[in-house]
Amino acid sequence: MELEPKDIYEKLEFNKVLNLLRSSCVGALGQEAVSTEIKPRDNISWINQRLAEVAAYKLTQDKNDPFPLRRYESISEEIRHLQVEGYVLSVEGLQNINNLLLIYRYIFRYFNKGRQEAYPELFALIQPLAYDDELTKSIESVIDEEGNIKPDASPELLRIRRMMTSKQKEMDRQFRVIINQYRSKGWLSDNVESFRNGRRVLSVPAEHKRKIRGIIHDESATGKTAFIEPEGIIDINNDLFDLEQEEKREIYRLLRELSAMLRPHTEVLTQLQDTLVELDLIQAKTRLAQQMKATRPQVVDRPHLGIIKGYHPLLLLKNKQIDKPTIPFDLTLFGSNRLLVLSGPNAGGKSITMKSVGLLQLMLQSGLLIPVESTSEMGIFKKFFADIGDQQSLEDDLSTYSSRLENARVFLEKADKDSLVLIDEFGSGTDPKIGGAIAEAILWELNYRQIYGVITTHYSNLKIFAFKTKGIVNGSMLFDGESLSPTYELKVGRPGSSYAFEIAQKSRLSNKVLNYARKKIGKNEKAVDELLVDLQREKQEVEEKLADLTSKQQQMEKLIKTYNEMHRDLEFRRKRLKLETKEQALQQTAQTNKEFERIIREIKEEKNLEKARKMAERIREERTELVEEVQELQEEVYYKPTEKDLAQKPIKEGDFVKMRTGSAVGTVESINKKSAVVVIGDMRMTIKVRDLQHAKEPLNVQQSKSIQSDVGMVSEFSSKLDIRGMRYEEALKVVEDFVDQALMTNASNLRIVHGKGNGVLRNAVRKKLREYNVPMDISHPAAELGGDGVTIVDM
Repeated sequence: MELEPKDIYEKLEFNKVLNLLRSSCVGALGQEAVSTEIKPRDNISWINQRLAEVAAYKLTQDKNDPFPLRRYESISEEIRHLQVEGYVLSVEGLQNINNLLLIYRYIFRYFNKGRQEAYPELFALIQPLAYDDELTKSIESVIDEEGNIKPDASPELLRIRRMMTSKQKEMDRQFRVIINQYRSKGWLSDNVESFRNGRRVLSVPAEHKRKIRGIIHDESATGKTAFIEPEGIIDINNDLFDLEQEEKREIYRLLRELSAMLRPHTEVLTQLQDTLVELDLIQAKTRLAQQMKATRPQVVDRPHLGIIKGYHPLLLLKNKQIDKPTIPFDLTLFGSNRLLVLSGPNAGGKSITMKSVGLLQLMLQSGLLIPVESTSEMGIFKKFFADIGDQQSLEDDLSTYSSRLENARVFLEKADKDSLVLIDEFGSGTDPKIGGAIAEAILWELNYRQIYGVITTHYSNLKIFAFKTKGIVNGSMLFDGESLSPTYELKVGRPGSSYAFEIAQKSRLSNKVLNYARKKIGKNEKAVDELLVDLQREKQEVEEKLADLTSKQQQMEKLIKTYNEMHRDLEFRRKRLKLETKEQALQQTAQTNKEFERIIREIKEEKNLEKARKMAERIREERTELVEEVQELQEEVYYKPTEKDLAQKPIKEGDFVKMRTGSAVGTVESINKKSAVVVIGDMRMTIKVRDLQHAKEPLNVQQSKSIQSDVGMVSEFSSKLDIRGMRYEEALKVVEDFVDQALMTNASNLRIVHGKGNGVLRNAVRKKLREYNVPMDISHPAAELGGDGVTIVDM
């Protein structure tokens, strides 16, 4: 993409957005990647993919289903060193690698089948990666969570450390004996013992140092105290020194083996780190989007401006901190209109609105969600040009106006129909009449080349030119003529006045001066400006009334639509109730047939055949009439085609269907004219096609053995528990009930808040969780999500 000038990021304050992203990253590599990866592109597939990833990550936060991403360190140095045959990584380097692998352990376990379907864009990043949990297990068998070598990392290390402990105890006993012996003789100073050169020594006054047999290791700065290793513990110290050297050799051997084990996996580790950086950038974009309540607009693969309720992102965040409202703007250019000439009073918001358009477009094309309505339709631009602020250049000997003309020359040479041009205070910096004429010529050329842009100006000739020229539209920042204060609202379709005389009058400039100024500008200029003021005031009143009427009309249409829907629903329910009543009556008729047959038999036996014939005929007529009524109601309730039925495709083999009067879903096996063979579970039935309707694919529920309990299932189970402030025993009972309910409701992700404190409640939680013979992962979230004060349980 082409961006002009080189400092366009600073001009549009996109660099400040990048700084906010850097501060939101959880790793240094993510912060570094902001500069290289977050930049505008014109590939709509790339843009939509990045937007979808951020939207998916934001969904995990909105659903209180946080993604398990936490702070990480770069392992680039470790990967580079591993590529050198025989190189041995330090404990810290191995711990950094293990931390990265642990993050992926949680991420891979996070993506169960439900989350794979809920967040497919995020799962697509993880799916190609090769993760081996054995690497983590190997490292954790040697190094603990604090980065220390475990005592039982190997049998040899365990033996050495046990011997070191034994020697240390022997030294303690011997030292106590020696101290008691020399203290009774008054040969020791008050501090009795110390350490020098890694050896345990006695603190002996200088006058007694020849009385104690041993090795003098050091003396105090004053020379009054000597530090002596007594003869009785020299051998023990030597043994300890030898064991320490053995320990170092064994630890080096273990680290060498771990390094050799990791060496073939450097390519995989590189892929894991690169993907982790991608995820870090996505979460940083998500945090920024949450702060500014950003959304994902509709993106079209062509130049287009269609912003609905857009905000300047940085102004929105700034005002949010001081609890000040921010006024949104709508900028939708229809038809052939591409250029907006934006006018209005100083400090009315013209420049902010123009910068907002550019900044929102840069953010969108960099894959960031933006603070606009999701119904906004944003296009793609391949070139960005901006002329904003004082462009004076001492190096090139250019004045402000000369630099603006230089920018205009560049824009006209390089810009095309796929470009977005932003110009602030168009034509200013020289004689108004000449500057206005040149600005109009440049605007004509920009429009001729079908370039998109937003241009702010005070020149009346540009407003008139925009009014007359196809492809250019006027816009104004509204101004309250009574209070003489800006409203910061954008209106597209009409020019705005500078309100220069009104503002000057408010600043208490004398009428004499103002009258002289009015005479100097001439009748035509004055008439145009006053006409614009009156036009704006009148149109504002008309549009406010029109907006009010439109709102009421929309409310009325909604009410009418709701009434019609409720009426149709009520009519359907009435007919269905009548149908059910008739069907019950029909069933009752069938049940009483035997009774009627018995009566008829009795009449026949009495040989009153005429009476029996009439009674049987009357019964048949009543039943036939009832059947006809039921059929008519069935036709009206079940078979009368609705708009939804007409929009649906015909039923074919392989479709999922259900009966109109039922809820069981099955699959169409075959169709023969008006009948269909439907498989529902283990049953195969032949049903008329007219009695079927399309249904969604049923959930594939895996059957497994279950334990029946007389305890009722919890209807609504919250996966979050807060036990802060509870006593130890009380916490154990509450956690037990909580986990029991989780197991009964098949909950998979639990969050227990216990606070940090002295760790008593955290230990209570871990103790209770260990009592369950159920596979579960126990971890803590990132520091900003609670850290050690929260325990996450994945079952």
